[in-house]
Amino acid sequence: MATVELRFSALPEHVRTARLVAAAVARRAGVDEAVLDEVRLAVGEACTRAVGLHQHVGITAPVKVSLIEEEKQFSIEVGDEAPHAVPGAGNPGAVDDVEAEEDEMGLAVISGLVDDVEVTAGEGGGLIRMTWPTAPTVLPPV
Repeated sequence: MATVELRFSALPEHVRTARLVAAAVARRAGVDEAVLDEVRLAVGEACTRAVGLHQHVGITAPVKVSLIEEEKQFSIEVGDEAPHAVPGAGNPGAVDDVEAEEDEMGLAVISGLVDDVEVTAGEGGGLIRMTWPTAPTVLPPV
């Protein structure tokens, strides 16, 4: 299992870099060329969401992106450190209703682009894990 980790300051101008790195690593991992645009768009949406959450709450910690190559699949995890509302708990400083509505819209876009998406969120932050199948690498004849 090969992993590439990327951390960047929560600034919108760094999202493009994350998208480019994700597409390059996905291509090398064997993700179908026809799906690479979806990978770029989904990573861009997830990173933009994380940057927005960090900026809204005033968190200076970097956004974390992990690109994970496993057997027969490629996963990308985008993590934020913004506190998310936990049902039944008082959450001072958590994402408010307006931000939550924008957050849901971003997650809907990601779900439309990626078939296999897992979203986890709590007081310590959130994580979006997106997974795509990979084709076996075929080496050229010698």
